[in-house]
Amino acid sequence: MSRAKHCTRGHPTVALGLGCDRGCSLATLRQAVEAALAQAGAGWADVQAAASITLKADEAGLLALAAEQGWALRFHPPEVLAAVPVPNPSETVRRYTGTPSVSEAAALLAAGWPGPPTPALLLEKHKHCGPDGRNATVSVALMNPTPHA
Repeated sequence: MSRAKHCTRGHPTVALGLGCDRGCSLATLRQAVEAALAQAGAGWADVQAAASITLKADEAGLLALAAEQGWALRFHPPEVLAAVPVPNPSETVRRYTGTPSVSEAAALLAAGWPGPPTPALLLEKHKHCGPDGRNATVSVALMNPTPHA
């Protein structure tokens, strides 16, 4: 995993991959992202992009967080996420979503890393259980300075 940073204002510019339980609260998502960004050495202002799976396109907490932060949240179908090589694939996640990775794959796609090599994950799956008992997963990827759009 590369620690090289594409810097703006001396901070890394990053993309987030977001996954969560159905009904996850805005507060739980905020806590998960805050902790993930801190571990990755980034802040809220460093987030350039955010993404998740199409199954979450109607998830109120995710939509509220994106609106609050001014993010254009992108949603990818399971087959697109499944094509992205990730360090922590999960058969449990595949069983429920159709892809072995939501947050890691979504972060890499949002950051402009469509395939190998994928040196960009600053933080792999950060799992957080909030006070509402719901789980959120956040991955943080370094923005690709030369994306393969």
